Amino acid sequence: MNGQTHTVFDELGFRYEPDSLYHQVITDVLDTSGRLEQPRHLQLILAQPKNEIMVHYPVLMDDGNYRLFKGYRVQHNNILGPYKGGIRYHPDVSLDHVKALAVLMTMKCSLMRLPLGGAKGGVQVDSRAVSTDELRRMTRRFTSALGDNIGPNHDIPAPDVGTNAQIMAWMADTYINLSDARGRFTGQAVVTGKPVAFGGSYGREAATGQGLVYVVTELLPELGIPLDGCPFSVIGYGNVGSWAGRLFENAGGSLRGVMDHTGAIHADAGLDAYELAEHVAATGGVAGFKNAEAISVEDFYKLNVDLLIPAALEQMITETQAAWINAKVVAEGANAPTTPEGDRLLRERGITILPAILCNSGGVSVSYMEWRQDRDAVQWREERVQDELRSLMNAAAQRVKLAAHRYGVDLRTAAYASALEHIGQVYELRGIFP
Repeated sequence: MNGQTHTVFDELGFRYEPDSLYHQVITDVLDTSGRLEQPRHLQLILAQPKNEIMVHYPVLMDDGNYRLFKGYRVQHNNILGPYKGGIRYHPDVSLDHVKALAVLMTMKCSLMRLPLGGAKGGVQVDSRAVSTDELRRMTRRFTSALGDNIGPNHDIPAPDVGTNAQIMAWMADTYINLSDARGRFTGQAVVTGKPVAFGGSYGREAATGQGLVYVVTELLPELGIPLDGCPFSVIGYGNVGSWAGRLFENAGGSLRGVMDHTGAIHADAGLDAYELAEHVAATGGVAGFKNAEAISVEDFYKLNVDLLIPAALEQMITETQAAWINAKVVAEGANAPTTPEGDRLLRERGITILPAILCNSGGVSVSYMEWRQDRDAVQWREERVQDELRSLMNAAAQRVKLAAHRYGVDLRTAAYASALEHIGQVYELRGIFP
């Protein structure tokens, strides 16, 4: 943390907590903004969300009792356009956690040059521990509790950890039923990541993993790593990790190891990424996959691979894991999977980090396309979606490389610099109301 960031924290009454994901993210943003010599008022604006919404609502459970749920929606910044960001269902959802993810969404949208701002939401719940009926009632009640805080022209949620296309369909249907007649036509544009049959976009399910693979295939050859036969490993084999695994296998990679909440597996000859995805869908985790050896967490990190893709939750790579990692490149598929100490050690060891706000921006990019399709009442062919996504990801990767060269910084700092340059330019053009 530089001195200017310290003074911003002091002015806002922050007491820096090194284990706080929000403080980690804001420190990166403010340090980079200071490097760019951006005005202090911009740093103060970006250091806090514009709106923090917390709701408590009762839901009738299958046993006839009511359970009180806590939900959040944090709207960080909308200078570039309507708020955009996922809804997470997870027991560890908290206000500071959601705030951090909302900041990252602002940075992603700016880096990708999308006309969208940053937001994030969530509910404290294990979505796997409730029935389908309970999940539906909980989702509808949460949408109702958010009320006019979301909308196609104001704030557009999407899926995240613990949520999926079905949950987005329930959210959109609830919003449509609660809207007045004028809002019903565009109502399904209130969320993205919906099923294709209900206003969703082709390519959205695989979008985050696909975007990461576009970045990796663009940058690895420049780092001297050939794609053909490239050994790689993945942390987390949910939506992002499994699609990244399958699509990078298609690009020539060889999946050597995967770790999730059920354990870690390895195969010298390579794992079949598609068969593993089917196994996880059927059993809930990678443990027990055929033709694979179960290994320890430490041995997983020490696998001799060219590429590691952390695609699970935040802050998984601490200083301990960073000391174990035996990869040349870490491509962050999850949001902020590396702690500051872990990040520092990886860079000291000469391991290149492809940052999350670049690598996992494929999801919001195709969400933007879905939003456009819904508003125009059209549906694009998958080929068009893929072409536009490839163009967006490659252009963003080039911007990050140029920023790294211009400022003489690592790729993470360069990604923030490119995003902040764009935000700063728009603030300068628009001014501060009134």
